[in-house]
Amino acid sequence: MKAVDRHLADILGAVRPLAPMEVDIENALGTVLAEDVASPMPLPPFDNSAMDGYAVRAEDVAAAPVTLPVIEDVAAGDGGVYAVGPGLVARIMTGAPVPAGADAVVPVEWTDGGTARVTINMPAPFGNAIRRAGEDVEAGDLVLRAGTRIGPAQVGILAGVGRRQVIVRPRPRVVVLSTGAELAEPGTPLGPGQIWESNSFMLAAAVRQAGGDGFRAGVVTDDPREFLEALDNQLLRADAVITSGGVSMGAYEPVKEALAPLGKVAFERVAMQPGMPQGFGLVGQDAVPIFTLPGNPVSSFVSFVLFVKPALLAMQGLPAGPPPTVRAVTSAPLRSPEGKRSFLRAVLSGGVVAPVHGQGSHQLAALASANALIVLPEDVTQLPQGAEVEVIPL
Repeated sequence: MKAVDRHLADILGAVRPLAPMEVDIENALGTVLAEDVASPMPLPPFDNSAMDGYAVRAEDVAAAPVTLPVIEDVAAGDGGVYAVGPGLVARIMTGAPVPAGADAVVPVEWTDGGTARVTINMPAPFGNAIRRAGEDVEAGDLVLRAGTRIGPAQVGILAGVGRRQVIVRPRPRVVVLSTGAELAEPGTPLGPGQIWESNSFMLAAAVRQAGGDGFRAGVVTDDPREFLEALDNQLLRADAVITSGGVSMGAYEPVKEALAPLGKVAFERVAMQPGMPQGFGLVGQDAVPIFTLPGNPVSSFVSFVLFVKPALLAMQGLPAGPPPTVRAVTSAPLRSPEGKRSFLRAVLSGGVVAPVHGQGSHQLAALASANALIVLPEDVTQLPQGAEVEVIPL
């Protein structure tokens, strides 16, 4: 059997980052920045008020309470030129430029709110409630580095430095195909021998959570020709393909029967539990990566975590490797078959990890109750309660 780490290394050696493209910042959410972004000017670009109040000279209000004349109103967006002389104040709004001569802002709550004359009840120290030019970013400062995942805050700073377009690596478009004559769409009646199809929903959701765009392409029966036709129809819109089922050692395995003769997809037994039957290769004129995962839902999900998610990160130009782990203490004894790396579904809380009841590769409800995978190495067959173990948080 092939080692888990070797299988992942082979996958990461074959996939390539997606080509960068320019997108409008409104469409950049979830993509990965492919350029450094610097600010062309300081932020804020000018000294401005952090509050509604009065622009003053701090020395004029040091002996508060004082009553002073109001000479101007300065609103946010006002392009006028204003100045405050000794003993005078200007009423000012949040975001408005601070008049020349003023060195503090008195919040309106510290005053009687006067418009011609104002009584100021508390002194304001030098610089009070003033946002200084360049306080956030100086002109030429890098605000985002290449390789940054773009979230809402990153979209905000891109707009804040005046960018309308940005160069990114796009979210990988991943098509998910499930195989099996026994599968029925959820929401439809079950016929004899049928089950509702769940893997493609789960895997498409996992793709989206990993930063890609997951598309369900429906269910294919156990006919290899039908599978190949469905695959060909999807390759034009796919940066990667995930299949579920049809790769085991028995009869009626359409994915294996259809792809094995092409010589571009390797089907192997990986030393892991669950998820031993695995396949990976490149298909079509554009050498699209295809991950052929086992059909049991837990096996399929664990395979995604170990192999597909790192590949999607690599396609986005991000660091990729084995899933990160933490150390925890097990609340129960653990067992694992010799020679296989086991991934036990578990609940991780406060440094303690408890295996869930139901470790079968078909037990989707048990998987849904888990938030972690306990990793037991190939040379470990049992561990006592209280042993320290490696854990993959989900």
